[in-house]
Amino acid sequence: MGLSPIWRLRTPVAASPPPMVAAEPPAVDPLHAARAEHALPASDDTPGVADAGRAARIADMDWRELQVSVAACRACQLCSERRQAVLGVGDVHADWLFVGEGPGAEEDARGEPFVGPAGKLLDAMLAAIDLRRGDDVYIANAVKCRPPRNRTPEAGEMAACAPYLQRQIALIQPRLIVLLGRAAAHALLGEIGSLGSLRGRSLSYSPPAGSTRPIPLVVTYHPAYLLRTLPDKAKAWEDLCRARALMRSLA
Repeated sequence: MGLSPIWRLRTPVAASPPPMVAAEPPAVDPLHAARAEHALPASDDTPGVADAGRAARIADMDWRELQVSVAACRACQLCSERRQAVLGVGDVHADWLFVGEGPGAEEDARGEPFVGPAGKLLDAMLAAIDLRRGDDVYIANAVKCRPPRNRTPEAGEMAACAPYLQRQIALIQPRLIVLLGRAAAHALLGEIGSLGSLRGRSLSYSPPAGSTRPIPLVVTYHPAYLLRTLPDKAKAWEDLCRARALMRSLA
């Protein structure tokens, strides 16, 4: 696919410190599973049924409880065709958070985001700015279940998953968030414009409770889109360079 030659730094980069060891969320144990299951009432198991306290309960979960809740979630219709929910992967104390749109077929089968051709391109994009999956990087999605035929997630589906993504951000406390694709951008920013209009703008994410500092955002194209639209790789490269420069400015 010609992935590697495209993503190369044009100027030398200072040596990076030894990579952080990825801290995966620990395996779920029965005690935490029972606690998380108790936290979600029966109304949460009905697709499309909103619960006023659901977001508040999710906002108080730790990683184990979050895993259990996502695996059992039936808050929207996406649950009906999934093989498994995909929470995310990587360093849970990462400075970099990359947010995609939703799991595809391979992600749904393996339970990890970005593992197909788009995942290979994302890995090449990370390598181009001296990053590596799992080393100071966490990867999540706007929705945790695969949309049918890999379509773009709908607004209601993203709204149902929003408390999970918000809780992931609160737990990770990233220094920078890179939004991959229109759905990811709209999940955190709302319907404020097209992806093209959001690229290059100074944007930030403010947690709903306002308990932490605003986090800078960089909006760019989804790797799956870049595989279909090769000329826009140059624009995505500009976005990555901007993200790298922004991260350095935060040091």
